[in-house]
Amino acid sequence: MAGPKYLSVREHLRRRVSGLPEHTLLPPEPVLCAEYGVSRITLRRAVDGLVADGHLVREQGRGTYVTRPAIRHEYRESFVHRIAGFNSVMTEQGAQVGTTVLTQRVVPAPAYVAAELSLDTATDVVELERLRSVDGAPNHVAHSFLPAALYPKAAEQDFSEGSLYEYLRREYGADLAHARIVVDVGTAAPEEADLLRVIAGSPLLVVRTTVRDSTGHPLVHSFSRLRPDVSQVEFEVSVGGR
Repeated sequence: MAGPKYLSVREHLRRRVSGLPEHTLLPPEPVLCAEYGVSRITLRRAVDGLVADGHLVREQGRGTYVTRPAIRHEYRESFVHRIAGFNSVMTEQGAQVGTTVLTQRVVPAPAYVAAELSLDTATDVVELERLRSVDGAPNHVAHSFLPAALYPKAAEQDFSEGSLYEYLRREYGADLAHARIVVDVGTAAPEEADLLRVIAGSPLLVVRTTVRDSTGHPLVHSFSRLRPDVSQVEFEVSVGGR
């Protein structure tokens, strides 16, 4: 696999231990070093990552065992009583959410974005790409697109903190009433893999959301790409206003 050797070993080991029963003892370090053709330093760095992620546990004098990680990060958006984005929902739950703005610019809408937003192809949109973290660890890369004619100030707004949805409500009185969500699977491109600390080509969960106003007109289209080994997607559905 592309990338640093320890990441390749870590990814191979992760896939390997995911198919083993919990509490299975890993082979000794010299055996694994010979199997992967790496030094002890490289192997330990790979194993350290799996221990940190909860896939392995070390016991002094006994060795390294397979365990099952608890979900440490969650990707949550609430669309039941209000449209609330990742930052708002996670902050309300006490998590420390970090945001790094990677791209913020006005660009002609790609064809698929224009279709989602009911725009003519190449109509200007504000493109916003952000790396989101939970409690200091990378969670997902979020891409959002907004019609530039509707939300011109969004191209200059500081989105390193706070919620995009809350900003649109506060600044523009946006009527965020409905959301359509599609979940599928993708693979990590090299630059994306570096941001999420995974191997290029690793599977990612892809969550696509189009938010509309109360008349059904689309206002925002977003897609977020998540590490599936440390994330979960939760949907809450209400029927008849209950």
